Amino acid sequence: MPKKLSRQEIVEELENLSGWQEVDGREAIFKRFNFKDFNAAFGFMSRAALKAEQMNHHPEWFNVYNKVEVTLATHDADGITSLDIDMAKAMDKYAY
Repeated sequence: MPKKLSRQEIVEELENLSGWQEVDGREAIFKRFNFKDFNAAFGFMSRAALKAEQMNHHPEWFNVYNKVEVTLATHDADGITSLDIDMAKAMDKYAY
């Protein structure tokens, strides 16, 4: 399992991620994705789900129509690890 990132590492990684932010009161990162319609949102979730299975690292997410809200944290590490950063980067790529 990857090690939990330090505070400085989290700050540095978030500077290189578009739209991701820390979750208040919890060591996790969050982003809200907006798509043109439900089909586009579901396609994004399908691509992300395949990546999550490959990584064995699954997001917390919520979908309503064209919006997908994603929270990433590594529960085993009780915080943010490189797995979360890698998943965020993949999701950003799948979204656009």
